Amino acid sequence: MFNSGGKEDLIKGKEVLNAEEKTKDIIEVDLHFNVNKMKEVFSFPENNALKIRQLYLPHYNKNVAVLFIEGTIDTNIIDSHIIKPLLEKSDRQNKKRDFVFTILTSVLTTADAKEITTFQDVAADLVNGNTILFIENEKSAISVETAGFENRALSIPTNETDLVGPKVAFNESAAMNRSLLRRILKNPGLICETITIGKGNPRDISVMYLKDVADESIVKNVKDRIEKIETDAVLSLAQVEQYLDKSPYSLFPSSLLTERPDRTASFLLEGHVILLMDNAPVSLIAPITFWSLFHTVEDQYLRMPYGNFLRIIRLTSLLIALLLPGIYIATTTFHPGMIPTDLMLSIAATRERNPFPIIIEILIMEVSFEILREAGTRVPTVLGPTIGIVGALILGQAAVQANIISPILVVIVAITGLASFAIPDIQLNISIRMLRFILLFSAGFLGVFGFSIALAILVAYLVSHKSFGVPFFAPLTPYYPSSKDTLGRPIIWKQWLRPLSMSPKDKVRKPRPKGDADRD
Repeated sequence: MFNSGGKEDLIKGKEVLNAEEKTKDIIEVDLHFNVNKMKEVFSFPENNALKIRQLYLPHYNKNVAVLFIEGTIDTNIIDSHIIKPLLEKSDRQNKKRDFVFTILTSVLTTADAKEITTFQDVAADLVNGNTILFIENEKSAISVETAGFENRALSIPTNETDLVGPKVAFNESAAMNRSLLRRILKNPGLICETITIGKGNPRDISVMYLKDVADESIVKNVKDRIEKIETDAVLSLAQVEQYLDKSPYSLFPSSLLTERPDRTASFLLEGHVILLMDNAPVSLIAPITFWSLFHTVEDQYLRMPYGNFLRIIRLTSLLIALLLPGIYIATTTFHPGMIPTDLMLSIAATRERNPFPIIIEILIMEVSFEILREAGTRVPTVLGPTIGIVGALILGQAAVQANIISPILVVIVAITGLASFAIPDIQLNISIRMLRFILLFSAGFLGVFGFSIALAILVAYLVSHKSFGVPFFAPLTPYYPSSKDTLGRPIIWKQWLRPLSMSPKDKVRKPRPKGDADRD
């Protein structure tokens, strides 16, 4: 047992050890010691990615070591803005200040340079593409931003295509993605904060929002969840999305991934929070509602009647993809009286020689369709459509001729599959396809009653589901004042009110219009 004095000595001993550990991380005046320390950190010379160039500056009578990581820097910046100015004599040397301050203010011609004092900062800046200058007899180093990672050129959106909108998509560079957003939203209130996650492989996440619009509690909620992520490495925003989700077993997402800068900007204007990260050609949007998954950018770019017509088609497709197979099983198996007599006789005639129950038939077709869909996605792009079309035709025709599947069931599955392609968001698409199987089994066991019970449970769950505290079906249920941009949308100049379910600071996009007569 320790007495009180022993405990105090133990605490003081720990404090001394911690202080010693911190002092070991501080840059020393010995240039060779500093360079050898970084060689040890990066396992040099086994790891030849660390590049070291020793310089002597005759005008300052100083030795300097220039360190950078191969493949992360732009060599032109190093040559033009670091080495060349250092080797030239500067007439603006401030002898009253220290040498590091002179280099930062009077010699280097780049704007992105800073002074650092710890080896931890040196290692972090090196892996992020900065160049480090160790200077003889100086207890600090200079970090210059020289990042030159190879990036894919900007391209057109491939997953969220449209006919009349901008033809540019995010790429894997977070800096480029931030630039695309700032080109659209030239607003000084567009805030960008950086949070670092990952211990073994630190990654910076950019948290962006409009200061005068976004609710502070939502912003804080998102940042708190990011800061609580504990892992060695996060490679993409798709993984960050899973870490942020408080309902990992839910079939419906709590955030949205989009590759379009214009769509991202529209969410920012409504008060949402946007996440960007290197190596992720998408932005992560939080919180979201069902309408975020259901809408497309083309709805707003087209005139109101055209956009609403497309939404009606999309909603019809969603209901068909979700409900049609279950309704078919329930009515033909348990409630044939609900079907017109002629149609029921036609269905019975086609199934006369089929050996399997209807639920087995439809499961065979649905699983086959899902296999074809996945195969078409994984094979080379040129062969994908061919495999999908030819495979469906051959399998369907062969199954009908072999009396395994009835012809009307092929029609049902084909319409259901086509309808699922009209669902715009990939996560909502997969959710509907999975729920279709749940409704299939419910209808196959209890008919319309089982189908109705499963559907009621689904609706009750969706109404109670929340994304970062925002109800999933808001502003429709629970009701919040909004511009009524849900199932349909009003004329664009009537969309003056932001959705109050997001608790925006600035609730009105512009002064409320006095009437239609003012538009003439």
